[in-house]
Amino acid sequence: MSNILQFIKNWTLPFSMGIGAVVYLVFYYVPALEGASQWFAPLFNSILPLFMFLILYVTFCKVDFKKLAPVKWHFWTTACQLLLVMSIVGAILFFHISGKQLILLESILACIISPCAAAAAVVTLKLGGNLEQMTTYTFLSNLLCALLIPVCFPLIEPASQMTFWGAFSLIMQKVCLVLVVPMLLALLTKSLPLLHRFHQWLIHIPDLSFYLWGCSLMIVTGTTLKNIFHAGTSVLFLLLIGFSGLVLCLLQYGVGRYIGRFFGTSIESGQGLGQKNTAFAIWIATTYLHPLSTVGPGCYILWQNIINSIEIWKKGKYNA
Repeated sequence: MSNILQFIKNWTLPFSMGIGAVVYLVFYYVPALEGASQWFAPLFNSILPLFMFLILYVTFCKVDFKKLAPVKWHFWTTACQLLLVMSIVGAILFFHISGKQLILLESILACIISPCAAAAAVVTLKLGGNLEQMTTYTFLSNLLCALLIPVCFPLIEPASQMTFWGAFSLIMQKVCLVLVVPMLLALLTKSLPLLHRFHQWLIHIPDLSFYLWGCSLMIVTGTTLKNIFHAGTSVLFLLLIGFSGLVLCLLQYGVGRYIGRFFGTSIESGQGLGQKNTAFAIWIATTYLHPLSTVGPGCYILWQNIINSIEIWKKGKYNA
């Protein structure tokens, strides 16, 4: 029994994705459940931000805010992200790419330009990495994203009529709601003597933020399948986008871990460059790019969580 529980713990993320996929497929293929699916859809859309808020709140309660500061690997991973973004945008402009090729590159760009996922700090903590360094990079990555998108997207999608300050303020508003508010509440929880016992109880619940992330992943997986099933294009093109996402995911994790070897931070920099806020990527693709480009970030969710699961399994096997 203990072996089964350990197996589930090591592969929580694939189990979560599997459950989310099965539930969505049941609702999709059983016509009698159509009314229920329409009722649950807005409910799940409301629950997901709550999950993300709780995940970050619990994680930030464990952060030593005095240790939040940029370190060397932050600059190298940022430079790498900038290089990748410039390469994709440059290729689109130089070769005047359009049609399906443009959609493919836009889906890749959405996965590159999007910020580091909030859950990267959760996985980093699970793998024994530095939580403070990861938290700092998450904020830096979101700021970089807010600067890059208003500059790059009007170049490849002139019809979007995006203004720099309009897009920047909208993205920063989302960043504040997702990152700053839970951080301030966590700081308040840590600081107030009245909440000391609650704080200690909260941070000593094993892997609470990780399992909250697993629950949110069920909803994200269902949403991803919905986007794929309603993509309105050929299966071959969807497979091409999915395979491109896999190659990109392996590239970003690999380059991130390579950078980290020079600073003893392969876990942190691998997560920083590789794990993306795919929900945000889907939002920017829907808002500013071709709707089909959302399939890329949707598939990226699958690949990055398979990689995370393998790393967690290897960590558990090493500690055993």
